[in-house]
Amino acid sequence: MAPGNSLTRLKSFDAYPKTLDDFRIKTLAGASVTIVSSIVMVILFLSELNFYLSTEVTPELFVDTAKNQKLRIHIDITFPRLACKYLSVDTMDVSGTQQFDIDSSIYKTRLDLMGVAIGTPTVDQVLQSKGGVPPAETDEPEIALCGSCYGAEASEGQCCNTCQDVRDAYRKKGWSFSDATGIAQCEGKTYDEINKPERTDFEGCRINGYMEVNKVGGNFHVAPGRSFQHSHVHVHDMQAFGAVHCNTSHTIKHMSFGKSYPDMVNQLDGTEAITSAPNRMFQYFVKLVPTSYSHLGSHEVTHTNQFSVTKYEKSVGVNSGNQGLPGMFVTYEFSPILVKLTEKRRSFLHFLTGVCAIIGGIFTVAGLIDSFIYRSHRVIQKMELNKQT
Repeated sequence: MAPGNSLTRLKSFDAYPKTLDDFRIKTLAGASVTIVSSIVMVILFLSELNFYLSTEVTPELFVDTAKNQKLRIHIDITFPRLACKYLSVDTMDVSGTQQFDIDSSIYKTRLDLMGVAIGTPTVDQVLQSKGGVPPAETDEPEIALCGSCYGAEASEGQCCNTCQDVRDAYRKKGWSFSDATGIAQCEGKTYDEINKPERTDFEGCRINGYMEVNKVGGNFHVAPGRSFQHSHVHVHDMQAFGAVHCNTSHTIKHMSFGKSYPDMVNQLDGTEAITSAPNRMFQYFVKLVPTSYSHLGSHEVTHTNQFSVTKYEKSVGVNSGNQGLPGMFVTYEFSPILVKLTEKRRSFLHFLTGVCAIIGGIFTVAGLIDSFIYRSHRVIQKMELNKQT
């Protein structure tokens, strides 16, 4: 078979036959369709390119088999009408572990009634807030060196230099402080002066920092009154408040259960619970979902927790008929399912397929539109010619 005949037969498979330029008609409508379709093509191409360059995150579900892990809870909460020196941050879990009045990693910043910080948050400020007003503002007589706590010392070497220090030490022991006779720090003070109810709404408080707890179900709360354990029961001493009502309105600026990862959403961030009613108990029931996030291009894995939350509030106290303590309570429990999120690069073949679909689809649709416009124009011209004749 001659080579020329083979080439001729090969040409018969051409699916894209060409026409001579002399037989091509260029129109204004065709030019407009070409410009518009080209612009749309560029926009869709850039969109596809941006999608290809972004990171794909694929989720997988596993049974959580982690053991003996710790959970770090980060908080940033503001109480606009409750002074720092009355607030206590405590945790407890189902294993029986309890932490009282955490001050090693929790910082308290005093706020005025306009929400402006008074001073800066330091650990020393937190320790001062535990003992009442700062030493520079108290009018209680101070005992030189290290005052006795009269048997109520929680640890060896603890000092009680003011009447309030002794009173706090008694509360933590679960002892009554009805008689101050013989206590040098309380000399010159009457019973009413020592036990008078104190105002709680003369300033606000911002509480921020973190708590480290066992990775088991539990709860933490921010509530007024000194906290301690008495007969294996978690107790808050509200004697100092007497009949004074506490406004537990608060704003949760941030709350997370573990580290953060890209585009993570914390459901409680920005939550406001503002009320004029006194002695309100705000409860947040949190369901934690253990999550691991593997970063692209590294072996770094972030272990954290996503969560959902349900909120409930009620009035507590003698007149309300409901038992409880005013404050903010967060109860959390863990799901047995682990969500594993992995960053991956998108497929180049998928990108190439998308680009071809964009170009071919727009070219075909633009051709149909141009053909429709051209044929419609020819039909209209023929009708006008027939009318003239």
